[in-house]
Amino acid sequence: MFFEISKIAGFLVSPVHMLVGLCFALTFWRQVTRRSWSFRVIQLLLGILLSMLIFPIGNELLVPLETRFAAPTKLPEQVDGIIVLGGAVDEVVSAGRGHLSINAEAERLMAPVSLRAVYPHARLVFTGGSGSLNPGPLKESEKVRHFWHDAMGDSAQVLYEEASRNTHENAIFTRDLVHPKAGEKWLLVTSAAHMPRAMGLFRKAGFEVIAYPVAFKSTGKGGQWYVPRTAGTALGNIESAVHEYVGLWVYYLTGRIDHLFPAPLDN
Repeated sequence: MFFEISKIAGFLVSPVHMLVGLCFALTFWRQVTRRSWSFRVIQLLLGILLSMLIFPIGNELLVPLETRFAAPTKLPEQVDGIIVLGGAVDEVVSAGRGHLSINAEAERLMAPVSLRAVYPHARLVFTGGSGSLNPGPLKESEKVRHFWHDAMGDSAQVLYEEASRNTHENAIFTRDLVHPKAGEKWLLVTSAAHMPRAMGLFRKAGFEVIAYPVAFKSTGKGGQWYVPRTAGTALGNIESAVHEYVGLWVYYLTGRIDHLFPAPLDN
């Protein structure tokens, strides 16, 4: 039930969905004496939407998330395993086209190819079934399996966890799949903005991992003014950031992570 509620709530709290929905609802305000107020509110909401398009609000929101866990400046000499979280495959388009279609999180699938060249004996785990509320016949892992086979060849050291639907299940199911031993070093590959929540969940599951963030979307510094190149980029960055902040808050309140904003252990 948590999964279904989280997907519906995630759609409803989307900034763009909320603004457009409120504007639409206010057009049905019937009381004549209040029409002017509804019009003013619509103007305000549309002004907010316009500011989201022309100011780098998404960058400001993403910077704290993407800089929380820095990319390793020096990789360990030995790594026992590499965990890659799902979320990079467009399930709908991939199913419709019959071949792999990758979204903006594509680096999640690319990074392990180069990491395996550095750590050829490390176990590689892809974790993710379907994150869709209404999953189709295609699972993300199926397309990833074919992609990695073409990129890296057959390997008995590649495992696929296909039952998880969210990051909480990624952590639990992967732990139960690989049974990590004390002292082992595992890299966790996921998008930089998603890393704080992912690290909190893996720690809660008792699985200590080393953050390996990819798919950065911010400049890494706040206070920079620029006009986002496209509306999709501007709104997409805001959507990604809000999704993560809401996810952190919900997972903390439900006891799935121990800290509201997980940080490196040496902090």
